[in-house]
Amino acid sequence: MKPTILVADDEPSIVLSLQVLLQKAGFAVRIARNGEEALDSVAESTPDLILLDAMMPRRDGFDVCQSLRANPAYQSLPIIMLTAKSRDVERQKGMALGATDYITKPFSTRDLVTTVRKYLNPEGSAGGTAEPQP
Repeated sequence: MKPTILVADDEPSIVLSLQVLLQKAGFAVRIARNGEEALDSVAESTPDLILLDAMMPRRDGFDVCQSLRANPAYQSLPIIMLTAKSRDVERQKGMALGATDYITKPFSTRDLVTTVRKYLNPEGSAGGTAEPQP
């Protein structure tokens, strides 16, 4: 069974490119176009990982992250925040609210897929790629 990734972003071009990229990499992809849709989608069926835009309508990504982390059922759910906000203070805020990782836009598609795989297969097993050598 393919791991499921929830892409929560309000920018249609980013959603489409992430959907194509992640499906080609072998993942099932669900879409949420705002913070409330993201929370509803997680409540309906927990994904294996969330790619969460920081700036969205109807609850921003920081609020969504904080809400999910407040629920013990989602403590171990990997949440990777994607944002154009590259200042260190935003990164620190995202991490303090419980984000697993923080990637700034624009990002390398290869690096994004590598990061997703890292959090879905922390041991580097079960069909994941081998860990890069130093």
